Amino acid sequence: MNIAVFNNFMDNIGGSEMVTLFLARELNADIYTTNIDAEKIKKMGFADVLGRIHSIGRVPRKAPFRHQLAFWKFRRLDLSGKYDFFIISGEWAMSGALRNHPNMWYVHGPLNELWEFGGFLRKYVLAKWHIPFYAAWVWVNRRLTLSYARSVDVWVCNSKNTQGRIRRYYGKESAIINPPVDASGYEWREGSGYWLSVSRLTAHKRIELQMEAFRRLPHKRLVIVGSYESGAAQFESYKARIEKMKPENVKLLHWVDADKLRTLYAECDGFVTTTRDEDFGMNVVEAMAAGKPVVAPNEGGYRETVTGETGMLIDGITAEKIADAIEEISERLRKNPAHYRDACVERARAFDIGAFTEKIRTAIEAADSGGDSRV
Repeated sequence: MNIAVFNNFMDNIGGSEMVTLFLARELNADIYTTNIDAEKIKKMGFADVLGRIHSIGRVPRKAPFRHQLAFWKFRRLDLSGKYDFFIISGEWAMSGALRNHPNMWYVHGPLNELWEFGGFLRKYVLAKWHIPFYAAWVWVNRRLTLSYARSVDVWVCNSKNTQGRIRRYYGKESAIINPPVDASGYEWREGSGYWLSVSRLTAHKRIELQMEAFRRLPHKRLVIVGSYESGAAQFESYKARIEKMKPENVKLLHWVDADKLRTLYAECDGFVTTTRDEDFGMNVVEAMAAGKPVVAPNEGGYRETVTGETGMLIDGITAEKIADAIEEISERLRKNPAHYRDACVERARAFDIGAFTEKIRTAIEAADSGGDSRV
């Protein structure tokens, strides 16, 4: 079966892009996207997939022009005579459902900028004079995405959290297939005295809470791998804010390759994340695959991955509560560096690439035969 995968952009490799690359490799599929950073894709371990990645035209780096032009380009894309099945693995590529059938939208987050995070953006991110323009942009694009959503043949999502959003905003039921992590690619080593955070540098990731937590923990270190889109105002401004408030015991790396990232996971004491209402959160599963405990908000997808045996979920997360959780976990690790290892590794295996691929294949086969695509 010839399969094509759509993703908005492949120039900043985060969770949805990793899923897209896994899909291409596991299904021998082609990828259609806009901007491509070939070097980053190689360094994340997907050189074998590069020859199957095709650009449908570049888009600007700045939002909302970046998103809007991607939306328009995928709206016009018609590959229906070339492929047997289409997987949409990117929110602003979902307009590609209009002309390309049969299709599946694998929803990482159902255009959160339009729905879930609107209030947060208005309160914490947008300048007052931007808000009326944002409101108009949301009004137009909500109607467009609801229209295009009628062309989605099969709905699949990454978590119960995302499933609820799809039901709330689109009135659709969706099957859950958790994103994959190649658990065999991670290893545990005794901690080297630092905690790790891996995240895009955007406001809803709440990196400032991590900064303040480690300001309270001057005897501990934090390494943040914070990717961002150069030239995009929302990323640049948040990056500048984070760099300005960074205490001495926090190191900020803007991007690292796959080998370096796996080493950072292997040698950290533990992993901390502060994302608001995360869709799923592949980074915590990666940390657990390396046998490392996780400190995360008791929100969103983290409730579906992190357990009491693999870390701590924090209600009403604050910098003080993060610092207390890190101290508590660090004390357990001081007594036994492998305290969380076995439980974390076992938990991560539930999200391994093999199970993901099998479920995706089952959903495609069911959809192609006109049967029940639920998994």
